[in-house]
Amino acid sequence: MIQVQRRRVTVIGAGNVGATTAQRILRTGLADVVLVDIVEGLPQGKALDLAEAGPVAGYDVKITGTNDYADTAGSKIIVVTSGLARQPGMSRDDLMAKNAGIVDSVVKQSAAVSPEAIIIVVTNPLDAMCHVAMQASGFPRERVIGMAGVLDSARFRYFIAAELDISVRDVRAFVLGGHGDTMVPLPRYSTVGGVPITELMSAERIAALVDRTRNGGAEIVALLKTGSAYYAPAAATVEMVEAILLDRRRILPCAAYLQGEYGYDGVFVGVPVVLGDGGMQKVIEISLTDDEKAALDHSAAAVRELVAKLSA
Repeated sequence: MIQVQRRRVTVIGAGNVGATTAQRILRTGLADVVLVDIVEGLPQGKALDLAEAGPVAGYDVKITGTNDYADTAGSKIIVVTSGLARQPGMSRDDLMAKNAGIVDSVVKQSAAVSPEAIIIVVTNPLDAMCHVAMQASGFPRERVIGMAGVLDSARFRYFIAAELDISVRDVRAFVLGGHGDTMVPLPRYSTVGGVPITELMSAERIAALVDRTRNGGAEIVALLKTGSAYYAPAAATVEMVEAILLDRRRILPCAAYLQGEYGYDGVFVGVPVVLGDGGMQKVIEISLTDDEKAALDHSAAAVRELVAKLSA
């Protein structure tokens, strides 16, 4: 009997974000999933639970729970969700030192057995953790991407749809920059059914939605009190996974390592990129007004400052 090698996606971290990401990948049927965590029994238990949901949900791809990175060998994509979650009153920056050590360790172990993989970083503070992952793996920039813009844009899209009482399906929006307080939502490039939102609501309401988008993660942390968002981050991650595995060549806003684009060099910044086979196929450079460019400069500078703290 001929054994067919199916695509494999590794999800590192079996917490809320990781387990939900694994579940959504299984529902797509795109690939087998390996769920990894340092806690013994946690990934195994969640994997078994997800496997037992297969007959009802209708997926027959396989999921494996493990504490051993040898089981992740040959993965097409590595999704890094491991790390401490934000608590109320804690900024993404507060997480940096602790999560940097975690990301460095898990990426080195996973990259060693999947040297051709594409890494999608989800752990916060995301932009700084992308730098850690790229250094730890030694991978080229095309194969280390941060999940930020897709999530931030989804939040902006939802807020726009709710404000106008229309379907989220008709809303398109772009959020650039770092994943945090300095992100840059772009109302000028945000549309409803092709109509710019600047034609549909007042400048004051747009400013309020921009502010809510910037604080979208903190708003959820404040409500949950004992955790952070995971449904939307998982959905955003799987949109990227699907674009890569199926070579969709989707234009999505992601944290990308820039080498001259937008006037930045050697820093991860959220920008629109083409995602497909091999990871980031191209950075899309859009024209920005002076105010938009100034805001993006501020965001990129904040990322540089974080990375400098990592090296200190």
